[in-house]
Amino acid sequence: MAVAARVSPKDYFTADEWARLSAHSRWEGLLLVAHAWAVIAAAIAMVVLLPGFWFITVPLAIMIVGARQLGLAILMHDAAHRALSSDPKVNDFVGQWLCGAPVGASLESYRNYHLGHHKFAQQAEDPDLGLSAPFPITRQSLRRKMIRDLTGQTFAKQRTAVLRARLKARKPGQSTLSIYWAEAVRLRGFLLWNLGILVVLSAMGLWWAFFLLWLVPMATWYPMITRLRNIAEHACIAKDEPDPLRHARTTHASLIERALIAPYYVNYHCEHHMFMHLPCYQLPAAHRVLKRSGVLAAMRYEPGGYPAVIKAASAA
Repeated sequence: MAVAARVSPKDYFTADEWARLSAHSRWEGLLLVAHAWAVIAAAIAMVVLLPGFWFITVPLAIMIVGARQLGLAILMHDAAHRALSSDPKVNDFVGQWLCGAPVGASLESYRNYHLGHHKFAQQAEDPDLGLSAPFPITRQSLRRKMIRDLTGQTFAKQRTAVLRARLKARKPGQSTLSIYWAEAVRLRGFLLWNLGILVVLSAMGLWWAFFLLWLVPMATWYPMITRLRNIAEHACIAKDEPDPLRHARTTHASLIERALIAPYYVNYHCEHHMFMHLPCYQLPAAHRVLKRSGVLAAMRYEPGGYPAVIKAASAA
């Protein structure tokens, strides 16, 4: 198997710089988790408190909540690298139950899968290679994919994939009810979280907000920006790329892009692949050091932001 080439931090940072960057805080990652939930609550409150402006506040809240749902998944990703908290037990508990479970993700399953992506980044054995291999695609193809995302088709397909596979592989004599029960057990964290959110909002007289401002973002905006994020990270990068500075792409993100598309420094993806155990909140500082030392010119970097990446990825 072709393992992806790695870099050594000592080739890019002084000992003091690396010591500061690689330090894992007990609390800083947890504050980002709190921030994600606070922003979700604020977006819902905005809609409730401005009832005469729903034509503005509802679409905006859907985008904001969907971006923070992605943000929770990104913070779970940090936990998968054991970078969310310096306390291993806190890292895994928060990563699973406050980040992953609410959006239907499993920290343990994701960790096993994702570390394989880093080990074989852009090599034939990379489990994520299929996400980047088809690009560039036509604009019409990308448009169709985004329409499927924004109409909930992608959400429905992805969230029922395991259930459909289990039903297809059903053994003789196995009841349909047992298959549905096994799926409910697998998704128990997700189901309990969503039931809890529904109960809390209903107790506040806001039952409708669960569907309009939690489920709709998860079924529409969240899948769409997840697609854009995947495209920005690895699309149009050659299979078997030998240069470890070019296995992934860093994309400049404006304030609006950070708010609605790329939360919690996920746009610094080249730096993340170069130094995968850095906490996400240290990636901007690493980027600045690399830029000052002239390394950025050798990295895969898109200064034009997400529109430039999407344009290049849909130029076939």
